[in-house]
Order: sequence, then C-alpha cells, then structure tokens
Amino acid sequence: MRTQRLLSSLTWLISPVALLLLWAAIAGAGIFPRNLLIPPAQVWQTFEELSASGELLEHLLNSLSRLGLGFGIGSLCGLAFGVLMALSKNVEIYCSPLFHTLRQIPSIALIPMFVLLFGIDETFKIIIVAKTAFFPVALAASEGVKAIPRSYFEVADVYRLRWPTLVREIALPAAAPPIITGFRISLTRAWVVLVATELLAADSGLGQMIEMSRQMLRIDVVMVGIVVTGLIGFTLDFSFRQLEQRLFRWQTR
Repeated sequence: MRTQRLLSSLTWLISPVALLLLWAAIAGAGIFPRNLLIPPAQVWQTFEELSASGELLEHLLNSLSRLGLGFGIGSLCGLAFGVLMALSKNVEIYCSPLFHTLRQIPSIALIPMFVLLFGIDETFKIIIVAKTAFFPVALAASEGVKAIPRSYFEVADVYRLRWPTLVREIALPAAAPPIITGFRISLTRAWVVLVATELLAADSGLGQMIEMSRQMLRIDVVMVGIVVTGLIGFTLDFSFRQLEQRLFRWQTR
C-alpha cells in the first residue's frame, strides 16, 4: 500500500523525465546543430555558472518584484471593482460594456502604447502586469458574487447591513472559491505577460536575460531562462492550487 502511494505521488514526474530524455536523445543524435539545440547537461552547467555568479538570481528577483507589485495592485483593484459591479446595478449598466470590451484586448497588444506613455522604466512593467491581473480577478469576483443565492442578501436587508459589512461578511466568503481561482489564473497570466514584456523592453529581468542572450547567440543561457520561467510559472500555479485545496477542502467531501 505504501509503495503504491509513493508511485502514484511520483506519476507527475513521468512527462518531465520523458521530455528530458527526448531532448537529450535528439541533441545527442546531431539532428540539429549543437549551437542551436544545447544538450541538457550543458544547460545545467550554464545554470550552475549563472547561479554561482549571482546573475540569474538578480534577474529573477527583479522579475518577481515587478510581478508582486503589479499583481498586488491589479488583483486588489479587480476584486474591488468586480464586487462593486456585481452589487451595484448602476456600475454594471455604465461600466460593464467597457469592461468586457477592454478585457478582450491582449496585454501584449498594449505594450507599444504603454511604452510611449510611460517609457520602459519600472512603471510601464508594473502597469502592464496590473492590467493583466485586473480583469480575471474582476470577472471572477463579479460572477462569483452574482451566483450567491438572493436569500443571503434578503437576510442582509432584514438586518440592515451596511455595505462594508455586507461585502466582508456575505459577499466575499460566499464567493471565495471562484475569486481564489481568478487570483490563480491572473497570477500565471501576469507572469507570462511580464516575461514577454521584458523580452521587448527592459534592462533587467528573466525576459531581458533571454533576449540579450539570443542576440549574443548564447543559446545555453536562453534555455536556462526558458526552463526557469516555466518552473516559476508551475510553482506559482501549483502553490495556488494547494491553497485552494486547503481552503475549500469541504467542497470535495
């Protein structure tokens, strides 16, 4: 029984290990030039060198600090707006059409305009991350609050609850599952958009490291940046999934 549990817990390793073996086999077969498809062993060696020099950590911390600040601003504003749009008919009537129009615009498409408005400094990157995080959270909060049974709000009317109390005691707890899912989706999207933004206009960060290495034909460094980007994205998503399972364990019973 214990062996079966151990094996089942390790099944998620099958696809990464298979991809790694396939990568090593193709690189070793010489199908592609060695300077284009770097073997995994050489990529690992480059990773160790970048880690030892502190260059990788510096770029990673710059990216994560932008992600944290931009995501914090965008997600909190999205939460407030989504709840307001669900609880106020006037806000929904006047703001909903514009909201649903703007959320269809890819964040990447706004990069040229944002660069012209804000330059390529930190403000630009934080704003693009905040924009990316805002809409999924706002939509999840709005739909989650709208799905709350009307009887909840009827009881609130009977007790004459004020708006802050209504939001804190009824709206947010009842709509928590979809809101947390919205946070998870917006965080991973924000991470992808941030790295893409750094590829186009930045002087530091993982995206900038990848782009500069591409220009210098350091494909090994490019591969390190790609792998680290994927691992960070996986870690962020996995962490939020674990949080969801812990907070809403009662839903699976």
